[in-house]
Parts: sequence; structure tokens; C-alpha cells
Amino acid sequence: MTNRKFLGIWIPVLAFFTILLVAANVALNIFGAWVETQLGTGTYTVETSEDTEGWDTDYNKASYDSLEAEQEDAFALVQEIESEGIVLTKNENAVLPLTSGASITMFGRFSADPVYGGAGSGSVDTSTAVDALTGLTNAGFDVNPTVYSMFSDFAQNNDKADIVMDEPWSSNYTIGEMPVEQYSDEATASFGDYADAAVVVIGRGGGEGGDLTQDMTDVQGTADERAQAGEHMLELNQDELAMLEVAKANFDNVVVIVNASTTMELGPIQDDADIDSVLLIGSPGQTGYNAVGEALNGTINPSGRTVDTWAADFTQDPTWNNFGHFEYSNIDTENGSGYFVQYEEGIYVGYRYYETAAVEDFIDYDSAVIYPFGYGLSYTDFEWELVGEDMGDTDGEITLEVQVTNTGDVAGKDVVEVYFNAPYTEGGVEKAEVVLGDFAKTSLLEPGASETVSLTFAVADMASYDYENAGAYVLDEGDYGIRVQSDSHTLAEGIDELTYSVGDTVVFDEDGRPSDAVTAVNQFDDVSALFSDTPQEGVATNLSRADFAGTWPTAPTEADMVAPDAIVEAFQPYDAAAAAEASDAEMPTTGAENGLQLIDLRGVAFDDPLWDLLLDQLTVQDITTVILNGAYNTAAIESIVKPATVDLDGPAGFSSFLNDAYNGTAYPSEVVIGQTWNKDLAFRMGQQIGEEALQMEANGWYAPALNIHRSPFAGRNFEYYSEDPYLSGAMAEATSSGALTKGVYTFLKHFAMNDQETNRVNNGVSSQANEQAIREIYLKAFEIPVKEVTGEITYVADDEGTLATAEVGQMAMMSSFNRIGGTWAGGSPALMTNVLREEWGFEGFVITDFNLYGYMYPDQGINAGTDHMLTFEPMKQLADTESALAVSNLRQVAHHMLYTVANSNAMDGIAPASTITYTPPAWRYWQTGITIALGVLIALGAVLVTVRVRRHGKGEDEAPEGAEAGTDEPQGSADVEAPAKDEAPAKS
Repeated sequence: MTNRKFLGIWIPVLAFFTILLVAANVALNIFGAWVETQLGTGTYTVETSEDTEGWDTDYNKASYDSLEAEQEDAFALVQEIESEGIVLTKNENAVLPLTSGASITMFGRFSADPVYGGAGSGSVDTSTAVDALTGLTNAGFDVNPTVYSMFSDFAQNNDKADIVMDEPWSSNYTIGEMPVEQYSDEATASFGDYADAAVVVIGRGGGEGGDLTQDMTDVQGTADERAQAGEHMLELNQDELAMLEVAKANFDNVVVIVNASTTMELGPIQDDADIDSVLLIGSPGQTGYNAVGEALNGTINPSGRTVDTWAADFTQDPTWNNFGHFEYSNIDTENGSGYFVQYEEGIYVGYRYYETAAVEDFIDYDSAVIYPFGYGLSYTDFEWELVGEDMGDTDGEITLEVQVTNTGDVAGKDVVEVYFNAPYTEGGVEKAEVVLGDFAKTSLLEPGASETVSLTFAVADMASYDYENAGAYVLDEGDYGIRVQSDSHTLAEGIDELTYSVGDTVVFDEDGRPSDAVTAVNQFDDVSALFSDTPQEGVATNLSRADFAGTWPTAPTEADMVAPDAIVEAFQPYDAAAAAEASDAEMPTTGAENGLQLIDLRGVAFDDPLWDLLLDQLTVQDITTVILNGAYNTAAIESIVKPATVDLDGPAGFSSFLNDAYNGTAYPSEVVIGQTWNKDLAFRMGQQIGEEALQMEANGWYAPALNIHRSPFAGRNFEYYSEDPYLSGAMAEATSSGALTKGVYTFLKHFAMNDQETNRVNNGVSSQANEQAIREIYLKAFEIPVKEVTGEITYVADDEGTLATAEVGQMAMMSSFNRIGGTWAGGSPALMTNVLREEWGFEGFVITDFNLYGYMYPDQGINAGTDHMLTFEPMKQLADTESALAVSNLRQVAHHMLYTVANSNAMDGIAPASTITYTPPAWRYWQTGITIALGVLIALGAVLVTVRVRRHGKGEDEAPEGAEAGTDEPQGSADVEAPAKDEAPAKS
């Protein structure tokens, strides 16, 4: 090959590979944080100094030697949670429990294809979960194999509903029940051999990023083509109703199991005298179906209570008309158009509406409600007696002591609930007929045994938020009813309503309520301004108990689709430069050499001046690297010996979108946990999650989830506890406190008003409610754990290695995708700073929900009080890292995050004066290899180009034929003249 041809071939080849390697190297540098989640993050090795050898730095001690040993107990706990979360709602003629060993026939595709949990961040690995057949077989039942196989085969070949995240056009809403005309003759003939009972399983799922449909008329598929016009997803469809008819016609005993973590319209089941029993089992997780089997045979006695009102007709619920897709006609930004949802029902959510509407004679309660909130039956009977009461001052507490006695024949647990009724004045602040104050669950009581439970709540908790007049919480004068009840509707037999009298109205506008760090005052006037107390064109209406009919919520009209100027303005892009220019912030110190390490601040109060010295040491780059690469971790900062942390989803147990290695135990859905009404059990779950974290070397948990079951159609209801904020908050407080015992910080999510999935990421759906509803319904569930979670951490107190303890509280929070009014929740100073940090006293750090969307501006977030971006560089960048405002915000971000990590299990094994070294993962060595190869290629290319240039410079890209390369003249051609200076060289 000639030199010219050689160079002509290899220079382009080298150029191609050089470009490829450059691109690979750049990509690995830019997306390195994401690549680490897939290929490994490397390891940080902490080395203690000789002076601290022998010190006890296992601040959070594991109770297990291995993950396998931990999960054995975790699986048992899952079964226990399910056993206490099963709600018995019907049991005519005491059909349940069935005799162990009974021959039964299971009906329904969900008998062979259970809903173990939900999709999205709340999903867990259920590939090895106990299925329905196994659970019932383990309980001793002889299950009809022919019918089970028929439903199993059908389920494998026919889809059920599937929520595809943020893709409603790809989602499937088909119920997927098997039409009865497809039942095989063999299956039908087998009924008689397994005739002790028909166990019919009806299911509904859910998932992140999509809601359940309110209109099934467009759903295609054999099972739903016969759906009646307007039929929605939470009604029994025609195939389910026909299946129940087959069960009733062929079996004397019919039991229905509802495998769903949302409410359904169960009137046709509850009202049917031929259907004997109903069990609400939610989504049972890893081993929960063992508990279902034991509930059927009586090994356990169901003690769960409903966490929502099970209404008869969802179209008559006040949220029906204001849930789903509503788009403004006059918003067009770089991030898209604007979407909204109006909470016109105000505080009248769930039982607060049904109980109040019944008292106001607006509804007939018995026909409107199938199962009240807090409702559940038992295989035994209980009697209650009020044995003590303590009515405190207005800045104190109300405490009731109730003795519970098992008067039945079998052992069981009972739940005692206390509600309060505040005095209502027509035209005054809206007040529900009853509000849950507290609850308590007994231990297992044998027949004849008694136990006294205590129920306590603050008098100030009975105050209502008056945003129109006082701009604060107000405890109106008058008589407050204190009611011990078995559910939201039923007074306890034998215990009369108590009265708590307030002589003079108390306005909490100066010192605030006793639990407030700073007085709670109006923060959301801009959102409240979107509502009117009377119907007006283009303005949302507040539902009022003074006139339910006249203020009934209606769907947005064309006029409502025109956003007010304030909303249009709030939807505009965030201007970081303008914020910096308007700020009077002073540039803080960075990069100082004060010699402190993060471990030195463990156990140190958040406001201790020592924090300033540590924060002075950080550089802007230190902080931005951490906050912009925050997905499922916080990055290490070697200069202060801050280790990297691992933070994981989700509410039903550990999971990770990015790394399957972190799939942990599949717990039941939060609905089931809520249905236990057992704070101690929730605490144990949090503690067990903490144990699993120690085995997995995880530190943070994106849970518990605390949004409200505003509508039964919300696709993510399985992730949330309840329609009631107190029940939700109390269960979350117990769970978070349990996790904290093992050094795990929990991210309460999604803060706040993230109560539907439709349009959640389409420029951030605008959630709109008046401030009373915002505070009393949607913030209350978060407020409780922020104020009440407590834990004790161990730290090194002196240079002798002496251990001491300090108390810490709730240390993490996750903001939400939606907007509150027009402002993105994570970028709302009113929410993230004024309410969360100032009023409630929160000292931890806040992470965004997955920050992939343009409207979630990092600069806006850190300026408002959000600290961490659940994303990777360069998907998101800060527009400003140089102004005094930006650097001050970054410093505050670091304070929040470092305070949390310092007091977590991430510091286990670290003593003062330690050093930290980083060993890159294997792929980083590949990157080094790529860099070396790139250098070799560039060098080789340079050599080849140099050779060609030199030859070209001499006019000798290639010697003439017969010539020898490098000579001045062709050999054997001495008589050939060289071309003239201006002539082109001769061509061969």
C-alpha cells in the first residue's frame, strides 16, 4: 500500500475512534453520578486515628448478623401487619370463621393474580410473595384446583388494569374479570366437590403517574364492552356481578375478599342477603396472604378498621366534579400550558362531609354510606366503660381512660376512637360535625379479660383555622362534644358524650398554639383568593354546611379555565438573577481551614455556633455537587469526612428505580398499615425497616407517604394511609420514630397537596384550596410527625471517647410535583420555610420529587427552603452560584443536609480525627483506560498528520513510480527536469 493510501485510510479511522472515545469520556464525566447508580459508586474507606482506636463508634447497632436473618423476621412482621389490618365488614349468620380443612372454591381472576401492592416508587419486589392459593392452603383449606387453574390460565392470557407512569394514553383500565360464559364445563362440574364456601376475590390496583378512570365507556376489551354508560372503575362491572350470581347460585356460604387499597362501591355486596361475609384485605405484600387464610379459619380474629368512608355512590361525593384533567386556556410558557384542580369541597373530605351532611339533613346517611370511617367487626364482642377523664386548660390536654372487656367467646383486639364536635355558627368558620382526636388499640384480650386504654389530644387541636378574619387558629367559645365512638358515626354504647366548655374565644394569633414554634398565620392568601363563599362566574366556590345545596361543587366552566393574572404570573419561569438583585444577603465565608469534620457535629444542636465554623470550610463546588446529584443518595465531601449516603424508596419497603440490589421486604400497602389502627405496630415496622437499612448499608428512606385520600380515584392512594390527616400523621410519626431508632432518616412525602396523579408533571398541576382546608386537611398529616417524631442518638462527647446521647426529631421531607396555587410546592417560601421551618420548627433537609421537569427550578427551590434535587447533573443546573444570595442559600442547604447526615447511621464507624479515602468502582478504571487510549490515538494521529504535512510541504505526498522515498530525484531518471516553480508537480 502506498503511503498516501495508508494515510488516507487510517487518519479518518483514527478520527472516528477519537471522536467516539471523546464522546464516551465526556458522557462518563457528565453523567457519572447516574452511571454510578448502575455500575457502582466505589467505596469510601474511613480510617480512624491511633488516638481513637478502641472507641465504640457503632452508634446504631444491628440486631442481625445478615440480611437473610433480618428478612425472616421482616416476613413474619408483614404477616402480623396484615393480620391486624384485615377489616371484617360483614359477617351474617357468623359464617366466618370457616372450619379449618373446609373444601372451598375460589372465584375471580384476582384469586390467581393478586394485587400485592402498587406501581411506581411505592412498588416492591413481590416475585416470591405468598399468593392467595398458598396462603389459604397453608391455613388448611382444600382449594378447588380446577377452578383455580381456570382463573390462573385466564389471568395469564388476559390483561388487567395497568397504570403506566405519566402515560394515560398507554395505560389500561380494563378490570379484566373472566366472563362467566367462558367458565369451562369441567370447572362448573367441580363446584359440588368444594362446596363448603365460595371465596370470591375482587381486586383493583393503582400506580404512580396515573389515576383510576371515572368513565369506563371508552375502555375496550371483552370484559368491559358490556359496561353501562358512565360506569366507572370502582364499581362492580358486569362480569363481577355475574360471577357473584354464579357463586350465590351454587354455594350456601359466600365470602367476598376485596383485594384493593382504595374504596369501591360495595352496595350490591353489602345489601345482598345471599352474600354472607366481606373482608377488606388491601394489598398484602410478601406474606400477607398467610394472614388472610388465618382470618378465614379463625386462627386470627380480624381487628382492622376502615381508613376511609366507603360511600354508596361516588358520583355524589363532593370531590367528584373536581378531580382529573382541567386546563387553563391562557397559560403558555416554556414548560407548557397550565393545569389545575379546585378543592371546592374545602374541609369536607371523607367522613367530615358525610357526618356533617347527615346532621344537616342534606343526605340520608344509611343510604349514602356503606361502611363508615373507622368501622370494623370482630368474631367476638367487647364492652367499654369510661373509667377516667381529665379535661385540661385551653393550653393543656384532654385525656380519657376507657376500659375494654372481651365479653365474647374468642380472643380478639379492639379499637377505641375519640372524636370531638366543635360548636358551629352558621356563616362562621366551617366545622365538621366530628373530627378524630385520638385512638388506641388493645392488646389481644382473652374472653373475659379487660384492658384500660388512654386517649389524649390537645385542647388546641379542637381549634379551627380562620383565614378570613383572624388569620390564625381560633378556639371558639362554647361547648365542645367529646365522643367515644366505635367509628365516625356510632357512639360507644354506655358512654355518654362529654362536654368541654370554652368560656371565651381563644385566638392563637400571638403566642400560637402550644405546639407551634412560631405562631401560625396566613401564608396562602393568594390561593384562598381563588375561592368565593358564594357562587360567582369564573371563581371557585367554598362548600359550606350552611348551604350544602347552594354551594355544591361543580366542574370548572369555560370561565374557570381562564387563569387569574396572579396564577399566570406564578407560572412564568423563575428569574434567579432578579432574585439575587433584590436580595440584601451578604457573601458568607467559604473554603476556610477550621479543621472540623462532620463527626464533630454529631449530637450538636442545629443552632450551635460550631456549625458556622464547619460551614465556613465548604466551597460552593462542594455543595453544588451534592445537591445536584441527589437521586437516591447524598454525595461524599472528603474535606469534612462526610460519607456518601444511600437513600431509597418507598412506603411499602425499600426499592430503587436505579438499582435492583436495594429491593427489600415487600410490606403491605400503607392502607393496610393504616387499617391496623395500631401505632405500636407501625413503630415496629419502622424499626424493622431500620434493621434492614443497617444490613443494606442504607441511610434514608423516601417514606412514609402522607397525602390524603381526597378522591377514591387517585391512582396513588395505595401509598397513602387514609382520608383522615390525624390517623395518617399518627401512623407516620410511629413509623418514622421506629426507623430513627436505627439511625434512618425518613422523607415524609409528598409535601404537599399531591392528591391526584393526572397532570402532575405537566408543568405542575395547580392544586387550589382555601387556607383552612390546606392547613386542617392537607398539611396536618405532615405537621404531626414533624412536631412529634423523637429519637435518641449516641455520639462521642469528649476526647476520651465517652459516649453521650442527644435527642433529635424528624429530619427529612420530600416536596411534591404540584403547585400550590401558581407556585411549585418545592419553590414556595410560604410552605417550605414559613410553615415547615418557622411555624413547625423543622431542622432537617428537604429533597424534591424526581426533578426532571423544567418548571422545578433548582434556584427557586433552594431560595424557598428546599435543599436537595432528586436528579443528576447535567439534567438540572443552578443558574446562579456566585451571588451573595445564591451562596448564602447553598450554605443553608448544606446546614440542613449535614445536620441530618451527621445524626444518622451514615456516621457509624467514624470517630473524630478520621480520614476518608475513595476507591473508584471498576468502571472508573475503564474510564481511565478510555482516557489513555484517547491519548494514544491523539498522539498517533498527530504523528500521522505530521508525516503527511511534511510530505505535502515538500510536494512529495508520494514518491513517483520508481523513486525511493526520501530522495530528491527519481532514480534512473537523471535527465528528467523538475517542474517549474509555478507549475503543478507531475502526477504519476
